[in-house]
Amino acid sequence: MLGPMAHPGAARSAAFFDLDKTILARSSTLAFSRPFYAGGLINRRTVLRSAYAQFVYLLGGADHDQMERMREYISAMCTGWDVATVKAIVADTLDHIVRPMIHTEAVELIAQHHAAGRDVVIVSSSGAEVVEPIGAMLGADKVIATRMVVADGKYTGEIAEYAYGPNKVTAIEALAAAEGYDLATSYGYSDSITDEPLLAAVGHPFAVNPDKALRRIAVERGWPVLDFAEPQQPPRTGVRRPAVAAGVVAAVAAGALLLASRRRSRST
Repeated sequence: MLGPMAHPGAARSAAFFDLDKTILARSSTLAFSRPFYAGGLINRRTVLRSAYAQFVYLLGGADHDQMERMREYISAMCTGWDVATVKAIVADTLDHIVRPMIHTEAVELIAQHHAAGRDVVIVSSSGAEVVEPIGAMLGADKVIATRMVVADGKYTGEIAEYAYGPNKVTAIEALAAAEGYDLATSYGYSDSITDEPLLAAVGHPFAVNPDKALRRIAVERGWPVLDFAEPQQPPRTGVRRPAVAAGVVAAVAAGALLLASRRRSRST
C-alpha cells in the first residue's frame, strides 16, 4: 500500500495529484500535438517544436524559465483555436493517447484514497480542456487546471487562471475552504520542484519520480519518495505512421545529439 488509510472519525481530507510525470509518464498537453496537427489546429513545424519540448521535459531538464517560455509559446499557439474543435479532438483521441501513459501505481493510489473516503483532486498546469476529460477517465472528484480566456467560442490567447507553482497552493486553499478539506491531514503528490509549495501545504507530501531538486528536498525533509515504473505501452500492430511522425523522431534525435554535444563541451 502506497499511502495509509484513514481512521474512522478522522477529519475530512483530500488527495491532491499533479498530472504530468506523476499520474502520467509524459506531458498531457504535448502528447496531443499529433492529434491537433491531424485536426488542422497546428502545422508540422509546431509538431516538431512540441516534440523537442517533450524531449526536454522528459529529461527533467525544464527549469522555471523554460516552463514559462513554454507556457507563453502554448498560449500564443492556441490563440484563435475553436474551443469546440479542441474538445472534440481530445474526446476522440483521449483513450489511445492518454491511457498508455498512465502509471499503474497512480491508479492504485487513487483507488486507495477513494476507499479511505478522500476526494481525489488533480492539480495541473495543463489546460482544462485536456485535464478535465483525463480527470473523468481516472475518476477524480475535482480538477484544478489552467483556464484560457474564451470569446466567441475561440481562445483569445490570454490566460484567466494559471495553475502553476504557488498558484496551485492558492487554488487548493480556496477549494479546501469551499469543500471543508483539512489540508493538515491531506495528501499531495508531485514530481517537480515547482510543486514544492503545494507539497509543503499538505500534511502528507509525497515526491513521485522526483526531479533532482525535489528529490533533494524530499530527503532533507523526510518526505516519502515513490518511484513509479514506466507504463507498459501497447504494441503497435498494422499502424502506418504519418510522415510527420518521422519528423518528430528526427526532432527528438536532434535534441539528443544537441544535449550530448553540450555535455561534452562542458566536460572539456
